[in-house]
Amino acid sequence: MNILKGYQSVLMISLAAFFLMGTCDTDKEKAEEQARVDEQIILDYLAGHELTAEKHSSGLYYSINIEGYGEQPASSSTVTVFYKGYLTTGEVFDQTGTEPATIPIRDVIKGWQIGIPLLKEGGAGVFYLPSALAYGTDAVGSIPANSVLIFEVELMAVQ
Repeated sequence: MNILKGYQSVLMISLAAFFLMGTCDTDKEKAEEQARVDEQIILDYLAGHELTAEKHSSGLYYSINIEGYGEQPASSSTVTVFYKGYLTTGEVFDQTGTEPATIPIRDVIKGWQIGIPLLKEGGAGVFYLPSALAYGTDAVGSIPANSVLIFEVELMAVQ
């Protein structure tokens, strides 16, 4: 009887491991497919608006519109920025008003953590974020799940 219970335990653990490995592969495949979809959305957006952008190794596309004159922030910096965030449809989901926002880089989405340090103080650019560098599979406010996000950012100060 104890031997039978031992085999049942091994069988249950083996089945659980098999299921988890299959789920991981499926999740990885879904993430890779979403990355391909997002990249195509970004490339189509750029082509459709006759824009050019550089591709970062993370998958972020960006363009520096104003080079800037000052310090480049580090990942540990706090920055003061004006920004506008919108979907590829043009729908604005967030933006600063007449006053800039002061934000620690460590507290923002991954795409900003990568993109902001590409700017210099006084500089401005546009970031085209694949969904994995934004909110991924989560819907946030008016932002649907798996959304490519675009941010126009002006870096006013680095602390």
